[in-house]
Amino acid sequence: MPDYDASRLHVVDHPLVQHKLSILRSKDTTIRDFRQLVSELAILECYEALRDLPLEDYGVETPLEVTTGKRLAGKKLAVIPILRAGLGMVDGILTLVPSARVGHIGMYRDEQTNEPVQYYCKLPQQVEERTCLIVDPMLATGGSLTAAIQFLRDAGARDVRCLTLVSSPKGVQTVLDFDKDVQLYTCAVDRRLNDDAYILPGLGDAGDRIFGTL
Repeated sequence: MPDYDASRLHVVDHPLVQHKLSILRSKDTTIRDFRQLVSELAILECYEALRDLPLEDYGVETPLEVTTGKRLAGKKLAVIPILRAGLGMVDGILTLVPSARVGHIGMYRDEQTNEPVQYYCKLPQQVEERTCLIVDPMLATGGSLTAAIQFLRDAGARDVRCLTLVSSPKGVQTVLDFDKDVQLYTCAVDRRLNDDAYILPGLGDAGDRIFGTL
């Protein structure tokens, strides 16, 4: 049994999510459809991840009378994709929350050590006042995601939520052990990692499948 705080792991198991994820996994899914599915899954996952955003009242004049409406309170969202595969999830989230600010964290995996190597980091201003979503389709070893969490914490971010599509048990354990306050959302926790640190059954290399660099 895992010894991390399972209350911070949110598996989005809506039937639409599971249906689309199964198509995403297929080796026969085209690049065009793969991109579209990643974006659609990001929308559905983001909807769940933002369920508890604070609201405030404000006056709305309908064609018939003045009433009280609701709107998001305070600073809005910051979306931070881990380059490059994370870019595939950004448009879906912006469809849902067009006012979100977007940062970027560039990392690649060292083929010898499987450790992340950072080459770029640009975050929106006032991340400490925003709900920050780190997005990356695959959570394998957890190295890239924990590095991204640390960048945000160093910048003062308090509310950090991670959105992935497919995760490994090792990656989940690593992320939740690394940061006691982070919330992790995923569509599936798969069986394990193989010897090359790829998720099984997984869906292959998400970046290659999104950008057609197979």
